[in-house]
Amino acid sequence: MKVGLFVTCLVDLMRPRIGFAALKLLEAAGCEVVVPATQTCCGQPAFNSGDRATARELARKVLREFDGCDYIVVPSGSCGGMIRAHYPELLADSAEDARLLTRVSERTLELTDFLVNVLKVESVPGRFDGTVTYHDSCSGLRELGVKVQPRALLAKVPGLSLKEMTTPEYCCGFGGTFAVKYGEISARIAERKCEDIATTGADAVVLGDLGCILNIEGRLRRRGDTRTRVLHVAEVLAGVDDSSS
Repeated sequence: MKVGLFVTCLVDLMRPRIGFAALKLLEAAGCEVVVPATQTCCGQPAFNSGDRATARELARKVLREFDGCDYIVVPSGSCGGMIRAHYPELLADSAEDARLLTRVSERTLELTDFLVNVLKVESVPGRFDGTVTYHDSCSGLRELGVKVQPRALLAKVPGLSLKEMTTPEYCCGFGGTFAVKYGEISARIAERKCEDIATTGADAVVLGDLGCILNIEGRLRRRGDTRTRVLHVAEVLAGVDDSSS
C-alpha cells in the first residue's frame, strides 16, 4: 500500500518530530510511505483569511503532489478537514480540479483514523509511563469524526492510563487565524481548557493538531505549569517525544 504522508507546514516548521513519528507508525504498520519533497501548505491560512486565489493554488498543488497514492495521511485533523471539507467548495468551478479532488479527498485520512479503520493496527511501538488526558481538536472531531480512534490507540500504549477531562471537546481557542485575530478571546478560551486539564492531574495532555498544542502549551506555561507535557498523539504512539530525543 502506497501512502502519501502530508506532513503539514506547521509540523515542518515548528515540531518536525511529529512528522517523523507519523512516518515511524506508518512504516511499522507495513506501509510504503512517500513524502513529496515539494509539499508545503494545504491552503487553510489563506482560506481562513479570505484569500481564495492563493488557497485555490495551494489546493491544486496538493492534489497534483499526492495523485497516485493509495491513501494520503495527515497528522492533523485541521489540514485533513481542509482537504476533505473545504476543497470541494474551493475547487467547484473546474472540472479537472473536481476530477483530481475525487481521487484525492476520498482517500485523505487523519492519522489515527487511518491506523484504526484502514490498517486496523493491533499494537504500536510507543510506551508511556503515566497518565494522560486527551483534547479533541475541533476540525478533527467535527469535520472528520475523529473521537474514538486516538483513544483506541492510546489504550494500546504500555504503561499509559487515560483520564478524561470534563470537557475534552471544548475548543482550545486556537482556531487557525482566530487566535491571531482575536487574541484576548482566544486566551480566555485557552485558560478554561487549561483549568480543565489541570483538574485531571494528568502528566500530559495529548492531542492531534499542532496548532492546539502551541495554544495550550503556551497558556499552560504562562499559568506557571511547567510539569504538564503537551504531546501530539503520534509522538506518544511512536515513542518519539521530548524525553526520547
